[in-house]
Amino acid sequence: MSKIDYKKELKGLYLPSSKKVVKVNVPSMNYLMVDGMGEPDPVLNPGYGQAVEALFTVSYTIKFMLKKAENGIDYGVLPLEGLWWAEDMTDFIKGNKSRWQWSMMIMQPKVVTKSIVGEAIKQVKAKKKVTAIEKLKFSSFTEGEAAQILYIGPFSEEGPTVEKVHSFILERGRKICGKHHEIYLTDVRRAAPENWKTVIRQPME
Repeated sequence: MSKIDYKKELKGLYLPSSKKVVKVNVPSMNYLMVDGMGEPDPVLNPGYGQAVEALFTVSYTIKFMLKKAENGIDYGVLPLEGLWWAEDMTDFIKGNKSRWQWSMMIMQPKVVTKSIVGEAIKQVKAKKKVTAIEKLKFSSFTEGEAAQILYIGPFSEEGPTVEKVHSFILERGRKICGKHHEIYLTDVRRAAPENWKTVIRQPME
């Protein structure tokens, strides 16, 4: 059985430096995704917590299916990611979180197919009730050129880092496009906020 560390294989995308903003070219990749609205707090917004639960439950089911398969592979489930926006972007800038829209997602290895996802969902349904499982979708997503940096600290203080990413884009005569993208590298239940690691990414054109 082969063991694959996708975060290391995709180091430029998932393990960037915190010292400076860099340009990356993000290829098309496949994700499990759940769309929703409202603030990213499972207590204040149960729909957010249910989305995250569905994503991780099915992703881990897929992982163990592939591990048990003939010529199986073993790998670490990829981190949670989020695309964030608002119909009126001033709501996003001002922090009117109840109006935020999001797509939470987890990248899946290339060997994962629609039929594998379908079987994983079937297995999960047979064992437990996962509220948001019907909202799951499996699709490809392409960002292309983007600017990114690793931010370390609580989510509430990432504003200056986001501005730094935006400035990097604008100073090069490029335009900000697409959706604000975050990749959550830390289990926030087990680490102090000052140690949380988040990839901040913004597509550009």
